[in-house]
Amino acid sequence: MLLAIDIGNTNIVWGLYRGSTLVAHWRLATDAKKTADEYGVLFSTLFAHAGQIPALVDGAILSSVVPALTGTFEAMVGTFFRQTPLIVSSETVTGLTLKYANLKEIGSDRIVNAAAAYHKYRRDLIVVDFGTATTFCVITKSGEYLGGVIAPGLGISADALFARAAKLSKVELTRPKSVIGTDTAGSIQAGLLYGYAGLVDALVTRIERELGRTTYVIATGGLATVIVPETTTIHQVEPFLTLEGLELLYRLARGSCPPVQV
Repeated sequence: MLLAIDIGNTNIVWGLYRGSTLVAHWRLATDAKKTADEYGVLFSTLFAHAGQIPALVDGAILSSVVPALTGTFEAMVGTFFRQTPLIVSSETVTGLTLKYANLKEIGSDRIVNAAAAYHKYRRDLIVVDFGTATTFCVITKSGEYLGGVIAPGLGISADALFARAAKLSKVELTRPKSVIGTDTAGSIQAGLLYGYAGLVDALVTRIERELGRTTYVIATGGLATVIVPETTTIHQVEPFLTLEGLELLYRLARGSCPPVQV
């Protein structure tokens, strides 16, 4: 079985694959202060609760945008699962041609998402990831990763608003009754939710205008289900896109994935 781990700035998402089937998955809050042993005990406990056996893991792959935790998880996987994880980087085989000016600046999560989306859809694509940051990745039908956009995420934007405005209290990130708020909570919710939906639609429109053609737009990330219903440009939500990409890249690295036919 394959252990696939995605370390983000806010959450750590990890899953267990039997072949190409995701048999279990979990989401944890990212904590850079935790040790390899602490994460190992936590992973082992969740494994046991799901009826899974660590000894059956025979492969591991890791994507991390938190450098402080990359080594921690590499050690944890080695100690508790007896595997040396494949660590995703710009040098990982993806089936894509990376057109970024400095390849080392591309977040591994963006590489994973782009590869998963391209191998699944094989067309002109925009992948929008609603995480700590809201990122847009642009991939062409010929398999070129052109780059994209990075915007502050909905969560950190909300936190900044509450931290800098003394009279504004935190609100739940849910759909308000109307765009014209009749109280402070509703006004904040409208600004955050509809504002971010507008940001997404405007950026997708500008990207397509620059490309000179329409694209298929995919959303993923923890906040996708909150924002996507208010957008007009997103075609599909893929909640497990990053885990699917990790499984794909592991197969590509092992030479067990057929090449993409364009």
